[in-house]
Amino acid sequence: MRLGLIKRDQLNQALERQKLLKRQEALGDVLVSMGFISEKDRVRGLGEQWGVPFVDLQEAEIDPAVIKLVPESVARKLKVLPVARKNGRLTIAMKNPLDIFAIDEVRLMTGTDVEPGIALEEEIITAIARLYRTQINVSEQVDSVIKEFDTGEIDFDAGSDEGDDEDISIEQLRELSEEAPVIKLANLIVSRGISDGGSDIHIEPAKDYVRVRLRVDGVLNEIMRVPKKVQSSLVSRFKIMAEMDIATKRSPQDGRIGAVIDGKQFDFRVSTLPSVFGEKIVLRILDKSSVSVGLHKLGMLPETMEKFEGLISRTYGIILVTGPTGSGKSTTLYSVLSKLNSGEKNILTIEDPVEYELEGLTQVQINNRAGLTFPAGLRTMLRQDPDIAMVGEIRDAETAIIATEAALTGHLVLSTLHTNDAPGAMTRLVEMGIEPFLIASSVIGVLAQRLVRVVCPKCKEQYTPPRDAVGRLGIELDSDTKITFYRGRGCDFCRGTGYKGRLGVYELMVVTDRVRDLVLQKSSAHVLREAAMDSGMKTLKDDAVAKILLGQTTLEECLRVIYAG
Repeated sequence: MRLGLIKRDQLNQALERQKLLKRQEALGDVLVSMGFISEKDRVRGLGEQWGVPFVDLQEAEIDPAVIKLVPESVARKLKVLPVARKNGRLTIAMKNPLDIFAIDEVRLMTGTDVEPGIALEEEIITAIARLYRTQINVSEQVDSVIKEFDTGEIDFDAGSDEGDDEDISIEQLRELSEEAPVIKLANLIVSRGISDGGSDIHIEPAKDYVRVRLRVDGVLNEIMRVPKKVQSSLVSRFKIMAEMDIATKRSPQDGRIGAVIDGKQFDFRVSTLPSVFGEKIVLRILDKSSVSVGLHKLGMLPETMEKFEGLISRTYGIILVTGPTGSGKSTTLYSVLSKLNSGEKNILTIEDPVEYELEGLTQVQINNRAGLTFPAGLRTMLRQDPDIAMVGEIRDAETAIIATEAALTGHLVLSTLHTNDAPGAMTRLVEMGIEPFLIASSVIGVLAQRLVRVVCPKCKEQYTPPRDAVGRLGIELDSDTKITFYRGRGCDFCRGTGYKGRLGVYELMVVTDRVRDLVLQKSSAHVLREAAMDSGMKTLKDDAVAKILLGQTTLEECLRVIYAG
């Protein structure tokens, strides 16, 4: 409150919620989960309370010479990062600056006095991975592992011509996958994916090599190529880790790997797909700690946030979140559930798959073989006295009808739908065969969204855009008016891309009486759009322009995602 981050009524709400929680939770964590402050605000407040400086590792300039004072193994173990050395004192960023044992260990190791500072744990871990990795050439690591393949006793070349590994027996495949070089290479690929902040790892067989690509901030980049001869053993290694059948090579498979890396819990959803040159593997990286994303972190403009919070505070109705795959729909829904999870409401979810586990919720995993489909699961959920029900995706008319009926009988239903914009959700439901009167009576709001990359804070610079580019955004300028945009030059922090992280671009359609009348008349999407805009809806384009002018993203990024997508 002294820092001006929250108001008295917000503090009182957090205190009341803290009393209702079954497990004792720190007040700062409650404030974060309710969306009143960010995680960075919480850590800054703790620093103020404890009398230690807050270190923003996204902004701090760190001398590489200082990094060498503390070995990487110690930095990871203690979760500390040397930041600066001045007047014989070493400043270190710590998760817990009151840990005197960690401070003493760094003091004895470096032979200098230590001044602790507080920083976000996730920023410390990310900075350790980034700063210490710059001292290690990844390609050299790969070359070293490949040399181990060459010096091994097992013939890794067996059956590798043109991607055909049919000549290798199952026993030999298993033996190959348990060789030390294979394990090292698989671990290197996974650790690289996590340290670079990737969301998906693609292992793709080509005719003469195997390509490894990583999706970071929504864009795929090639990170390494490995020889064709390691393909069979590498694929088998990942299939064994994911508990798949290594004998099945001509049919797609799905699996899951759970791991604790640097003290954080990760899940990897693994998918194989037979191709001309062998099996392609994709690993979806799920960081379980990132589920604590609050609504305040999603990037909504204040006006949109106010309207959206008004919708989720309703006691009944359907709220749909729409957009293509990878647009952040699940993150938005989980953020809403975290905010609504006060302990006073019965919240049930049915998902395929359950990506993150939230305490205090009952989450149901779809199992088609056992007859647990979306419709069957949703019907059963409604007999469990729910206040809020989250349906992972409305895929068919049966699920949509049950969801609308649930909304009409006093339940708040959250779900996703694949449409390009918010008004299109209404016409999509009509196309599914849902009666317009059911749609008009049950749907209270639709949030369409995309994800755009954020300008890197380290190398951010101003520039004056060409007037024709500004015109493409629909911004009209006088001849003497200048406008300032921002972009990233490219630096080590953002790996030369000029971007670091992503935020959402949103289009929120609140269903008004006029929109309901148009739905009953089976009006087209563009008519619904005009009515929603007359009621104050900001389109995806409007939201993108606002974020360009705020310096959060770039013109090129919005043209790529919003206009082309």
